[in-house]
Amino acid sequence: MALSSTGSGHTYHLAPSMSDVITVSRPFTPPPVASPKAPFSVLRFSSCTLALSALFISSLSLNHHLYADDTQLFFSFYPANFDSSITHLQDTLHQISSWMTANLKTLSSSKTEFLLIGLKKQHDKIHNSTLNTTHSANNLGFIFDDHLTFSDQILTISKACYYHIEQFRCIRPYLDSTAACTIATSIVHSKLSYGNSLYYNQPKSQITRLQLIQSSLTCAVVKAPKSCHITAVLCSLHWLKITDRIEYKLLSLTYKVLTTTQPPYLHHLISVQPPRSSRSSSLVTLAQPPTSSSLRITDRFLWYASPCLWNQLPSFLRQPHLSPSVSVLPVHAPTTSPDSVNSPLSASITPSFFHSRLKTYLFHKSFPP
Repeated sequence: MALSSTGSGHTYHLAPSMSDVITVSRPFTPPPVASPKAPFSVLRFSSCTLALSALFISSLSLNHHLYADDTQLFFSFYPANFDSSITHLQDTLHQISSWMTANLKTLSSSKTEFLLIGLKKQHDKIHNSTLNTTHSANNLGFIFDDHLTFSDQILTISKACYYHIEQFRCIRPYLDSTAACTIATSIVHSKLSYGNSLYYNQPKSQITRLQLIQSSLTCAVVKAPKSCHITAVLCSLHWLKITDRIEYKLLSLTYKVLTTTQPPYLHHLISVQPPRSSRSSSLVTLAQPPTSSSLRITDRFLWYASPCLWNQLPSFLRQPHLSPSVSVLPVHAPTTSPDSVNSPLSASITPSFFHSRLKTYLFHKSFPP
């Protein structure tokens, strides 16, 4: 199972069994090589991290991601295997530290953070832990907490957005409508949209907090009182609601994975269901996960969310490759794309067409004509 965020390119994987707990470690931040020639420094730094990845992390049964100067180790385990798993992780860090010392580099221990992710009842099974873990960790601008509630992230977003909204209200009288919409989108919607696929199937109370931010921003743009009915105003601005923006992000990510098979760590989570004889099954349909769980948290993972949302899309967005049906694009639109060879979708469903029609579909779902 995976929680994913597009745009930032990061994914956290949980083991198939929800009795597992995941440990995420940000073990070190190698310092950049000082050199008057920047390109040489970048190449040397890249060769260092790639060598470290190949020599140590990959051979020690740990998954990892490298993001510039930030490296993450992560793996899952049963609560009963906590002690042996943590020992394995600490031994790995010791070997990494020794390798870096031998190569005239330093392990930044002060920036090392251990985040133990799991449900509360899983954490309760772990006793007498000597590992100094943190409640939350900032990962590429998104705050992950130990129960994946993202309450700290939403709190931080709320403070930042309301501050910018109040500042925006001060200058709103001097702006025309176009400029106001542009500024509002750039300073607030950008924050609400960043990593928002992780909010999928969050409790309604959490989504409501994000929707209140958008509602407050909407009132500021149109210079309406805070108590006004917001639905009609959102419709006039052609803004998707928070839940629709989350679905838009997930469906856009699913489309990208289907048409480009990238990134690999997400592509293996999504599989296309073989076509059947019925007309509806001739559309590109994603296979549902083979297992189910009574735990609500599983409904938030990509391999559950993508099939659920994708299979509800209208037929003109799921036409298969080489479909005999009439093209859904206007005559002047391109009918081929570089990724159409490997894509299960019709070549007529180009990225621009898909995203445009997807937004229209979600908009009409929230604001029926």
